[in-house]
Amino acid sequence: MKNSIQKFGKFLSAMVMPNIGAFIAWGFITALFIEAGWIPNERLATLVDPMLKYLIPTLIAFQGGRMVGGDRGGVMGAVATLGVIAGSEQTMLIGAMAMGPFAGLIIKKFDKAVEGKIPAGFEMLVNNFSVGIFGMILAIIGYYLIGPVMATILAILTAGVEILVTNKLLPFVAIFVEPAKVLFLNNAINHGIFTPIGIEQAAETGKSIMYMLEANPGPGLGVLLAYWVFSKDKVTKSSAPGAVIIHFFGGIHEIYFPYVLMNPVIIIAPIAASIVTIFYYSIMGAGLVGPASPGSIIAFLAVAPKGETLKVLIGVVLAAVVSFVVASPIVKLSGNKNLDEATDKMKNMKAEAKGLAKANGEIKKIVFACDAGMGSSAMGATKFRNRIAPLNLGITVINTSVDNVPADADVVVCQAVLQ
Repeated sequence: MKNSIQKFGKFLSAMVMPNIGAFIAWGFITALFIEAGWIPNERLATLVDPMLKYLIPTLIAFQGGRMVGGDRGGVMGAVATLGVIAGSEQTMLIGAMAMGPFAGLIIKKFDKAVEGKIPAGFEMLVNNFSVGIFGMILAIIGYYLIGPVMATILAILTAGVEILVTNKLLPFVAIFVEPAKVLFLNNAINHGIFTPIGIEQAAETGKSIMYMLEANPGPGLGVLLAYWVFSKDKVTKSSAPGAVIIHFFGGIHEIYFPYVLMNPVIIIAPIAASIVTIFYYSIMGAGLVGPASPGSIIAFLAVAPKGETLKVLIGVVLAAVVSFVVASPIVKLSGNKNLDEATDKMKNMKAEAKGLAKANGEIKKIVFACDAGMGSSAMGATKFRNRIAPLNLGITVINTSVDNVPADADVVVCQAVLQ
């Protein structure tokens, strides 16, 4: 079950992470040019809504479709998601996360069904028309069905958050968020759950506390500082300063996960720090105008609303202090904990989340690549696939452009000039 959750979380974050730049661009434009921004500009402020409603969901859908069904899956996911967007008044990030991979799966199943049945030379015709036809059908389904369903789901999630805020229970989400982060669900939680809700809140009020729940670098900073000051293990103590810089300024929170894994009791420190900080942000009415990713202090302050930078910074410092105070006695009493063993454990957990690696020398995927991925590579893949089909080797043969060869390819066939 843990592996399944990790894989699902990794899949969600993989759709969003390549498009974080678009989120940041939208956040900067919002912070700068809206009426309450740093330098209000009525004309430039008109960029805010189209980027939020159309650009970002389409990018996410393309990435999700591409992950499942290659480039054609990406195109089909983008087309289908426009139907979802048009079928709802709300921002459809969740709809894009659902429709993009679904579209990629449809075209992947279609390709498997016609594998070896397309006459050589007709691959491009079939490929293009299949994407167009299925994309149109899914866009219609998205407009009438998926869009309204996803809008309802988002409304329920938003209402749940409002109940937590109203009853002053929001700080206690840290009890679930901090342990989940150490299990490498940090990006899935932040971008799969908090960001869609935060987008809705920021569109209405100009900021959202949801962006602050997972990305705050303070809790992890406190843990690292405690190891730096009080660890009895020389390796751990000497590695902590570098980890502090990478975590706090680089925003790579995964760097502190091994320090928690080598002494799991220390998870109490970031949990306590997050509870206190979220409570502080709640009573101060704090929020960010866009997602802070990576979770660097630079990114965190860069998307702070006008006039609230100090308020946001105090929350980060507060989190670091609480985490340090709670973690310090635990580190003192923990004895010599081995960081290398914890790092190996972390690597194993990440490997499990990605699935078991195949044996050395085993060939499972052969990729034919050409310039566009639709002409000679398609014909070569078709002929080779038909050639090995009677052997039942269990080898997947696909074609793609030379710029998009998948990382899991075991053998790549292309022209010498493209190597």
